[in-house]
Amino acid sequence: MQYETILYEVEDDAVTIMLNRPDVMNGLNTQMRLDITHALMQGARDGRVIVLTGAGRAFCSGQDLGDGIKNAANLDLERTLREEYEPMLRAIYDCPVPTLAAVNGPAAGAGANLALAADVVIASKSAVFIQAFARIGLIPDAGGTYWLPRQMGFAKAMGAALFADNITAEQADNWGMIWEAVDDEKFGARVAERAIQLAKGPTSTYRMVKEALRSSYDNSLDDQLELEAKLQGEAGKTRDFLEGVMAFLEKRPAKYEGR
Repeated sequence: MQYETILYEVEDDAVTIMLNRPDVMNGLNTQMRLDITHALMQGARDGRVIVLTGAGRAFCSGQDLGDGIKNAANLDLERTLREEYEPMLRAIYDCPVPTLAAVNGPAAGAGANLALAADVVIASKSAVFIQAFARIGLIPDAGGTYWLPRQMGFAKAMGAALFADNITAEQADNWGMIWEAVDDEKFGARVAERAIQLAKGPTSTYRMVKEALRSSYDNSLDDQLELEAKLQGEAGKTRDFLEGVMAFLEKRPAKYEGR
């Protein structure tokens, strides 16, 4: 696939979407949001895992403030969020295959929250996460007010939003905001290792895992137990479950088809 603002690659059932505006630290403009949204939907058809990362020294600096902004007083941020950001965020959140944000450098504002929308976040130790909105008189958007309290707790989320401090990758790891922080020299290999693991795993089961965990925030215990039973019944009828059992009994690695 050819895009204007991103690079798209498929290899061994793993799709890589690389934000590719390094001259502006991969700042999000209208075209990039359109490209990311389309690539995420395409990636769910082309592969069994999607890796989202950035070109150059940054993951994503957030909204490109130079993108057509001539007069801030006339800027319709509500329209931009509803028509451009929401489809992009839904595309990653609703993706039927696992999504992995490989945060290779600074992730600020909407860029940080784009990463947090992924199922798993792996960051290099030199990366930082910044809820930079208050620095220019805005509230966290791009899902930030949803992800932050759930991933790092209310107190940390409030501090991150009010102070707009840099949060190091190691802090993010310790606070439960991301899956892991990795030494810079090991970052690429670690992302590739995890991407391959997900690409070769039981893809349909991963979809059910996402549904079950996300539903738990709104469900009662009874509702969640009912959902678990339903989804486990579905998982138990997949070819991957049978393969997993046979591989265990035969003491060999499982060869999952994703079905």
